[in-house]
Amino acid sequence: MTPKVSVDCEPLKKLIREVPDFPKPGILFYDITTLLKDKRGFATLIDALAEHYLEKEVDLVLGIEARGFIFGPALAYRLNAGFVPVRKPGKLPSITAKYDYELEYGKGTLEIHKDAIQRGERVIIVDDLLATGGTADATARLASSLGAQIAGLGFVVELDFLKGREKLSGYDVFSLLHYDK
Repeated sequence: MTPKVSVDCEPLKKLIREVPDFPKPGILFYDITTLLKDKRGFATLIDALAEHYLEKEVDLVLGIEARGFIFGPALAYRLNAGFVPVRKPGKLPSITAKYDYELEYGKGTLEIHKDAIQRGERVIIVDDLLATGGTADATARLASSLGAQIAGLGFVVELDFLKGREKLSGYDVFSLLHYDK
């Protein structure tokens, strides 16, 4: 699906390095670090994400560890919203709420400060990549358990062939760049 923004995001694909056989043979890894270091590319990326959410009255941007920490604060700034990190266990210093979920090859757990979200606040969840959708779904469930209204889930890259969007049906899922292999 093509994003509904006025910014042309397709040139951003040229800034993403493709690394074959990483992290294991047969995997084509889309390395966004080459996009991040390009000042015009990074600005375009944040502008395009922000444009999609400007009319959604967002209170908080939740960034999924670790790459969501890169985009989340910049996006929160552009939306005049707060930023909340969603972390792996044991990384947050105060009382947390946690959510356990199934991964393809095991289990995962996410945590957020219990007082990070007030009931009824509108949040968007951001990360670099939508693959199978498990971590994004777990983050949405965790935020909802604290009373958040999920205004959307935003990603830089979506691997369409893994069908992660299907796991997130019922949410506004927005991805800037799509890959079908």
